[in-house]
Amino acid sequence: MTMNREGRPTRPETAGAVTGTTWTGNRALMLDEPLLFEIGDTQTTGVDFDPAGPGRESRLGGLERRRPIGLAGLSEPETVRHYTRLSRQNYAIDLGLFPLGSCTMKHNPRLCEKVARLPGFADLHPLQPVDTVQGALAVISDLGAWLVRLTGMHSVAMSPKAGAHGELCGLLAIRSALEARGDMREVILVPESAHGTNPATAAFAGYRVENIPANAAGRVDLDALKSRLGPDVAGVMITNPNTCGLFEPDMIAISAAVHAAGGLVYCDGANFNAIVGRVRPGDLGIDAMHINLHKTFSTPHGGGGPGAGPVVFSEALTPFAPLPFVERIQADEGERYVLVEEENADEHHSRSFGRMTAFHGQMGMFTRALAYILSHGADGLRQVAEDAVLNANYVLRSLEDVLEAPFGASGPCMHEALFSDKGFAEGLTTLDVAKGLIDEGYHPMTMYFPLVVHGAMLVEPTETESKAALDQFIGALRNVAERAKAGDPSLKAAPIHAPRRRLDETLAARKPVLVYREPDPAQAAE
Repeated sequence: MTMNREGRPTRPETAGAVTGTTWTGNRALMLDEPLLFEIGDTQTTGVDFDPAGPGRESRLGGLERRRPIGLAGLSEPETVRHYTRLSRQNYAIDLGLFPLGSCTMKHNPRLCEKVARLPGFADLHPLQPVDTVQGALAVISDLGAWLVRLTGMHSVAMSPKAGAHGELCGLLAIRSALEARGDMREVILVPESAHGTNPATAAFAGYRVENIPANAAGRVDLDALKSRLGPDVAGVMITNPNTCGLFEPDMIAISAAVHAAGGLVYCDGANFNAIVGRVRPGDLGIDAMHINLHKTFSTPHGGGGPGAGPVVFSEALTPFAPLPFVERIQADEGERYVLVEEENADEHHSRSFGRMTAFHGQMGMFTRALAYILSHGADGLRQVAEDAVLNANYVLRSLEDVLEAPFGASGPCMHEALFSDKGFAEGLTTLDVAKGLIDEGYHPMTMYFPLVVHGAMLVEPTETESKAALDQFIGALRNVAERAKAGDPSLKAAPIHAPRRRLDETLAARKPVLVYREPDPAQAAE
């Protein structure tokens, strides 16, 4: 579909099988949907308000517009159709395998969704009296107890809202612990194989970040780490399993070396899904670790608002953990739950660094995660890790003959398979393979990350995919990879079958159109 000078869609004069086009721009039930500004106008609205008029107070309570804002409006049916049509162009875990590496895009069980919508959980208000939310506090307490047990740690903070928020929580606790002993250290060491948010979080917390290189096997260079440790190093942020999809076998030695130098160990728990029920991070010398509930315990990404990134702590860091937290006590009337705040913290928590957020957490995430844990049980969670690792290794070994696996010789991978662009014909890149995969009906895998691998392609199938689903994805990626190695020029034009063709990403980054402006009538008339 083309546009005229006024920005309105125009139709082709002829259409049909000969031209390969249709008059509407639609292809059967794949509907072509123009932009909102192309189908609406600023004079249309689906809701009418009477003007306040002289002496009448506006019903909008001071929220009325002071000037036109230039947004195009639609009637209610047009609005519903517009966004429903756009939703059909989304890719989601409910449509197919989502191979994004490091993101753990796994199925969200409908049982967990049903539990999250139960009255008493779905309609909670954060300012309700504690006595009226005892059931909700019990859920938070039980979930926290599971997380402590699964990780082998000492305590848990449930209030952080996401993984990066949890990272900040852990580093603030580390800073507080060091300052409590009068130790003002300035440096956080971050291995090259760590999660991408780690250096940003350390910098945000006020630390200077220094990288530790990876060795030839894709793991932390232990000698390089030990040689850098000193009185200025507050700690290390390490991801295990790391973003190369590999377990760090020297984790205990790393923790021992950092502790001997007076530092503390933060573990990024984004990849806990690969080891849940199999390895307890607390046994590896970890002092703090966040847990992404959406990755390991299958809550939705984003959560329809704040997510949840609980942080587990070692005994050494527990006194510095954030408030509030839920505590179960025995009272005269029986067992009940209280929120421990600044004013009622005992000597075990009197050195807390304070709050991470105004309210305790995202109840919808807690109910889903606990339902997921209880429905699996301890043995089921162990199987989650085993199946996730099995699926990733199946992908790795099925494709390593056509895609270079830079660490394929390092032994089995964990949760994800890592490939590079080595062997592609000149002019073809990882981006072209990703665009070709869209034509095959898949969201592309994670591209160009981790940075230690040139043209990286990171694939995480998770445990929720069947062998049949994996075989179809492997076949699609194999086909596109073979075309890239053979120099198929059509890959430079991919995607061909998607609702929109390839965008000029460089131009979009350099000249983004951020504000819609009404066309100048004088210019339109020329």
